[in-house]
Amino acid sequence: MADNDLSSSVLIALRQIMRAVELHSKKLEKNYNLTGPQLILLNQIVKRDGIPMSALAINMSLSNATITGIVDRLEKRGLVKRTRDSSDRRQILIKPTENGIETLKSAPSPLQEQFIKRFKELSENGQKAIVAALERVATMMKAEHLEVAPVLSARPLQDDELNNK
Repeated sequence: MADNDLSSSVLIALRQIMRAVELHSKKLEKNYNLTGPQLILLNQIVKRDGIPMSALAINMSLSNATITGIVDRLEKRGLVKRTRDSSDRRQILIKPTENGIETLKSAPSPLQEQFIKRFKELSENGQKAIVAALERVATMMKAEHLEVAPVLSARPLQDDELNNK
């Protein structure tokens, strides 16, 4: 294969990945009125049935400001609620509402969960090869310095999500 064919193949594969993320994000927003980060956060909240904001930020590798903005939007839609921890009244927990639980049951799994499942099926050498190749691509695109969370989403960042950890 000629060099030009190989570079075209790489660009096509990158575009396919970007397009898959974009289509998944559009489907989520259209059918469930949720963004990818909102779905992932809702999933974390439902799994824990009461989690402090700071723990959500750590689990998601996002800043407290970003988590607060996403939780505010989920709360406004009636999917989560803030409650005081019964054992430590100073602690505020984020809990799912019945509507939040039902929404999560009907929503598709986050795109990265599908990816992670398949990624884990690879051998350790296969996993390391993918990580090395993608890190190199990020470097080639001068993107290695960007701080990002492990969340696949095609939607634009909200102002409050521009604050890095």
